[in-house]
Amino acid sequence: MAADMLSTIVKPIHREGHKFLAIFGVVTVALFLLWEPLGWIGLGLTVWCYYFFRDPDRQTPLREGLLVSPADGVISLIEPAVPPAELEMGDQPLTRVSVFMNVFNCHVNRVPVAGRITKIAYRPGKFLNASLDKASVDNERNGLAVELADGRQVGVVQIAGLVARRILCEVQEGQDMETGERFGMIRFGSRVDVYLPDGVEPLVALGQTMISAETVIADLTSTEPRRIAGVR
Repeated sequence: MAADMLSTIVKPIHREGHKFLAIFGVVTVALFLLWEPLGWIGLGLTVWCYYFFRDPDRQTPLREGLLVSPADGVISLIEPAVPPAELEMGDQPLTRVSVFMNVFNCHVNRVPVAGRITKIAYRPGKFLNASLDKASVDNERNGLAVELADGRQVGVVQIAGLVARRILCEVQEGQDMETGERFGMIRFGSRVDVYLPDGVEPLVALGQTMISAETVIADLTSTEPRRIAGVR
């Protein structure tokens, strides 16, 4: 039982976090030597840094046709939008589902559906609040086009935010991916957009909390209408 309890608290972290933990740790020791109350503040920030870079395993639904969330966070936008031109997915609006991550969410990003990465495109830009609609156009971003077995495409776009200053993408064009596989992360607050294939309705609602690689965003085989949610 003790081991199970420990596993709920102690999680593996992304390798990107190791250097930051070391820096936070050194600063915390220095603060304790300088003045103990400052040291406790530093310790709290070090714990936050550890949890920011956490990279837990997830239980991914594997039924064919399911698209899962690429990120932890909250659905901030669901609307028609033209995919970024650099992804070469056409100029017709597709349903865009945006997942906004705050600085307390896990920031490791996952591929929403199995397929081949046919395009990876980075574009520099601004660092506006990632929850804003115009962040999809103006902010620094990195996009992936994922081709499904039936030839349709899903777009996944990592978008920087106010305090996000690095987008990390760890996959390559031509790489085959499974649903829920890790493909990168965004450091310190951001957003991930998913562009659904034409005619596919999202099975999530505005304000819904998402768990990356677990929460189903859409079902390619479903004819269920778009969901509407209300506060209870």
